Amino acid sequence: MRIFAAACSFAALMSAADAAELTTTIAGRTQKYTTAALLAHPAVTTITVPQDVSYKKSMTYRAVPASVLLAGLPREDSVRFVAADGFAASIPAPLLMTATEDAPRAYVAVEPADAPWPPLAANAKATAGPFYLVWVRTDRGRISPEQWPYQIASIEDVAPVAVRFAGLAPGTGVPVNDPIRRGFGVFSASCLPCHTLNLLGDARVGPDLNVPFSPTEYLREDFLRMQVRNPQALRSWPGAKMPGFDINAMTERELDDLLAYLYYMAKRKVEMPKG
Repeated sequence: MRIFAAACSFAALMSAADAAELTTTIAGRTQKYTTAALLAHPAVTTITVPQDVSYKKSMTYRAVPASVLLAGLPREDSVRFVAADGFAASIPAPLLMTATEDAPRAYVAVEPADAPWPPLAANAKATAGPFYLVWVRTDRGRISPEQWPYQIASIEDVAPVAVRFAGLAPGTGVPVNDPIRRGFGVFSASCLPCHTLNLLGDARVGPDLNVPFSPTEYLREDFLRMQVRNPQALRSWPGAKMPGFDINAMTERELDDLLAYLYYMAKRKVEMPKG
């Protein structure tokens, strides 16, 4: 009887995993895909990611090219990937839609019910599944670690960050190639998936980075740089989640640009809501 009950429980778990659902909304058309449906998709293929950002090692996945799932996506748009924990990464459409050999290519990896991926941390059970955006050929272009969203629940096309959240964009008086404007690009790719700024943004994971105080106001610049490079060296606690951005993830120039943007925005705060 106990063996029969265990077998039934195992079957129920497999069925639930097969039924994990991903919702996509592209060009006004909404579709829902189960794990089983994606693994049976005509475009599904096996890919190997030599240095997976989340697992820190080589990983092999069954995956569908992102360009296939995003068919019909306007190239001037961005795509918002929302994770189960509130992480929300907005990635420019051209980056996701390319299929040329000289550029990185994005895939939506699908976790099979009968072969779950490893846990993301040694002391946790959660994996990157059931759906995870992964990249190949990352040596042919810059992909931020925050552009590898995992535990994805929904995918939808949206206007670019500078259009949806105009208050985050530098003013028109800031030149195109100014460090502040470049820093806005770094912030959009690397910080906005977890944080808001001036209460603007999609994510609900980390605190706002400008109100009530900007980190530029309470951290010396060397500590602020440490916060980006190795946050656990500055503040460490069991629930800490912020990843560090090493030189491969964010160059020194990009870090300089990011700080220029944060210092700029610290002088352009909004008021906190009362109550």
